[in-house]
Amino acid sequence: MADGIFLYPFRRLHEWSGSTALIDWLESPNAHIFKINVPGYKKEDIKVQVEEGNVLSIIGEGLKEEKERKENLVWHVAERQAFAGEGEFFRQIELPEKVKLDQIKAHVENGLLTVIVPKDTSPKSSKTRNINITSKL
Repeated sequence: MADGIFLYPFRRLHEWSGSTALIDWLESPNAHIFKINVPGYKKEDIKVQVEEGNVLSIIGEGLKEEKERKENLVWHVAERQAFAGEGEFFRQIELPEKVKLDQIKAHVENGLLTVIVPKDTSPKSSKTRNINITSKL
């Protein structure tokens, strides 16, 4: 992937649209925890979804109203504004194996989005499975 950033142990961790939605990925014994900076975004402006089976996508849309209100202003420095007037961000993370995709939770507060992906710690059955043989089908 040409526009991706590949870091061990991440299979895919990349960002698009010049996003400054900085991310931390922590791991506890029971879950993977993602913390993403989303200053100025409300929960209605953020979409968290799983695509392609195991790719966590975090999409921020909004702040367009804020951009429209500031159109008549001349920007001299845009360090504090999270997305330099774009109002959108997009992050994707390929999740590790053995997680409970149906139990992912997300919470946003004070400009910080926290996504918790529980680990599947249940023992997996052996990959070998015996098939009974009968004389008739």
